[in-house]
Amino acid sequence: MAILDAGPYFHGTRADLQVGDLLTAGFRSNYDDSVVMNHIYFTAWPKGAGLAAEMAKGDGRGRVYIVEPMGACEDDPNVTDKKFPGNPTRSYRSREPLRIVGELETWEPFDPEYIRQLRERVRVGMGEIIN
Repeated sequence: MAILDAGPYFHGTRADLQVGDLLTAGFRSNYDDSVVMNHIYFTAWPKGAGLAAEMAKGDGRGRVYIVEPMGACEDDPNVTDKKFPGNPTRSYRSREPLRIVGELETWEPFDPEYIRQLRERVRVGMGEIIN
């Protein structure tokens, strides 16, 4: 399915990547090492990608890459169907690669206490799934 959002599109992570690199599905989640991702996720909302970068596991600083989808994409049903009908967060996913075309040097950060609370919710939620 094609998405109607004109972009630009962003992907948040802690990985140190370069322009021209491809982001692909099939790797471990940025949030839970036990999950292998079937899709690569992105957004047209820079602050949303910033949140993903801040939430991502690992060392190093959070990074927000400007990306270009290389194939079919769709609304992210984990967000649009379950939390925000109509996709106001402009969240998408694809099984096809995303090409990095640039990097945002700054974005509007979230409050550190909010990030701490979200990490705790993710940690507890994953524990409930595993147990």
